[in-house]
Amino acid sequence: MKYASEEQEGTAARPAGGPDRPAPARSARSASGAAPHHDEQQGTRNDEQQGTRNRVARSILDHGPSTAAELALRLELTQAAVRRHLDTLVAENVVEPREKRVYGARTRGRPAKVFALTDCGRDAFDQSYDQLAADALRWIAESAGGGELGEAAIAAFARARFAALAEGYRASVESASPEGRTQALAEALTADGYAATARSAPSHQLGEQLCQHHCPVAHVAEQFPQLCEAETEVFSRLLGTHVQRLATIAHGDGVCTTFVPKGREAAGKTAHRTTKTTNASASTAGRNPA
Repeated sequence: MKYASEEQEGTAARPAGGPDRPAPARSARSASGAAPHHDEQQGTRNDEQQGTRNRVARSILDHGPSTAAELALRLELTQAAVRRHLDTLVAENVVEPREKRVYGARTRGRPAKVFALTDCGRDAFDQSYDQLAADALRWIAESAGGGELGEAAIAAFARARFAALAEGYRASVESASPEGRTQALAEALTADGYAATARSAPSHQLGEQLCQHHCPVAHVAEQFPQLCEAETEVFSRLLGTHVQRLATIAHGDGVCTTFVPKGREAAGKTAHRTTKTTNASASTAGRNPA
């Protein structure tokens, strides 16, 4: 009987005799190496499978909705292999099956099924949206004259953008009780992709922390802090109180964290203890919340 590899030999070739007949030392060492070798092989196979699935998805991106037969021909794979990869991509919501559009007279039989990328699948490919947004803001600054005028133009754009977003949050925030407004804002932000939560601050008597665990514009805000500043101003207006930005993802923190004082009295105490207000996002970014 042949064994797949020398590493497997220590386990497979152990003499049948129970514990009173231990295998030779070399075989024991080989047995200890069998599992890592198997794991490496499994990892390699998984990487190869993922690489092939990426090729299938890329082919659909480049050529449009495609049948399994068309993909098999382009990628030089069997149709059975392509179908297995398509099943996985469908389960992962990367592609979706559709009926192939028929032009002219319909022939007998069911129309061929084609596979197209979903929005989720299309977003998985590089689309340079961040670069486009950064270039647009840079153009705004240059068109305004650069320097301080350019900075002011970007700030005006940021305030207008977040003011428009705030109108979508206002109803939810204002319909909540005063104690629930931060939570209502967190839920509205989450619906827009910010993965936000509200929690008590370390000194819970003084207020809460609004935490955004994701920032869709983090890479752009890293270059243009006016976006963070405008967002903080909007939070202040929506919640009806002074707020303080403690940390931002754009400046290297793990979470965007905004301190929301509890009530007017607490807000007054907080303002007395700090010299930074709503425009402090750039200078205070980098400090992790306590």
